[in-house]
Amino acid sequence: MTTALQPFGPTLPRSRARALPWTTVMAGSLVSIIPVGATLPLMPPFGLLMLLAWRLLAPLALRRWAPAVLGLFDDCLSGQPLGSATLLWTLCFFLVDLFDQRTIFRAFAQDWLIAAVAITFCLVAGRLLATPLGAHVETVLIAQIAVSILLFPLASRVVAWVDRRRIVE
Repeated sequence: MTTALQPFGPTLPRSRARALPWTTVMAGSLVSIIPVGATLPLMPPFGLLMLLAWRLLAPLALRRWAPAVLGLFDDCLSGQPLGSATLLWTLCFFLVDLFDQRTIFRAFAQDWLIAAVAITFCLVAGRLLATPLGAHVETVLIAQIAVSILLFPLASRVVAWVDRRRIVE
């Protein structure tokens, strides 16, 4: 059975449709607890990528207070100082809101640029909050920022697929 777009077909129950964005962001945060053997810590913040993808592709899917709760969940899992993702994710949401107020129409390239700025901000500010200033982690941080920015289209694709399933099913 194929799932085609049926505008007047049955939809998901409201509670399940509202829970899907939350569960995808939480699942993205849960990726950080998977044990991966690597010589460099290049794993991107998948929870942040999913949050930004939801905010940029489906702006009404998450409430304005959602990044604070989801950031606290990510802080509990990732090992960052408690409250860092709560603060930084909320600031990124406000940054995207600022861009939304200034632009009427956006293409995916603009969304990718907005996400790149937000990802860079979060990772650099998280580095300043979590590690001493004398630590030499700049090259690894730049590589992690590059990997995260390059994986944002994949997160957007997943969010678009889930959002379509959320409406169609």
